Amino acid sequence: MIENTFEEGKVLLIDKPIEWTSFDIVRKIRNLIKIKKVGHAGTLDPLATGLLIVCTGKFTKKINEYMSQEKEYKGTIALGAVTPTYDLESKPENFKTIEGITKEKIEEASKKFIGEILQTPPIHSAIKQNGKPVYLMARKGIDVVLEPRKITIKEFEITSVEMPAVSFKVVCTTGTYIRSLANDFGAELGCGGYLSELRRTRIGNFKVKEAMTMEEFMKSVSS
Repeated sequence: MIENTFEEGKVLLIDKPIEWTSFDIVRKIRNLIKIKKVGHAGTLDPLATGLLIVCTGKFTKKINEYMSQEKEYKGTIALGAVTPTYDLESKPENFKTIEGITKEKIEEASKKFIGEILQTPPIHSAIKQNGKPVYLMARKGIDVVLEPRKITIKEFEITSVEMPAVSFKVVCTTGTYIRSLANDFGAELGCGGYLSELRRTRIGNFKVKEAMTMEEFMKSVSS
């Protein structure tokens, strides 16, 4: 009976835990509900948490519709260094002083990223070139060149500054890489920066407070 319900189609809102990949969630749900047609609407990096929309059965047709909706994130940028992956999946390097980086300068820099901008995705990402994710080439030290893409950042609000940590809220269009935003933001300030924490709080009208943890979903299926 469970299989039939999920084959007909469901939209599951999952609060992705840290260190799980988005595909880990899909694979776990697939195994639990015993059907193959399961997919997610928008990847979250392993170190990010928050809202992941998972569609089952006939509702997998809705994935592109959900992926195209605007997204809201909350997170923290660490200033004074960079990382190759633009987050903490790699070690900070190229340390620079953050002396003289004031809250006013941070607020001013954030304004430069609001609106339609060109953004280059991280080379450590799942974007494909010649049928292969570019992060596989980047890990081997092969030069990867990615073209900048047009994105729109509707809001980039600095919510707190406790140096070197800058907390923020971002509302943006699909295709935006918050890791790239963190890296570019640090470059704009001249001291470097990387994403140290990220949580997706909304996709379209779906909010993370409506989502289930994986433990809650597992209990709901087994009960």
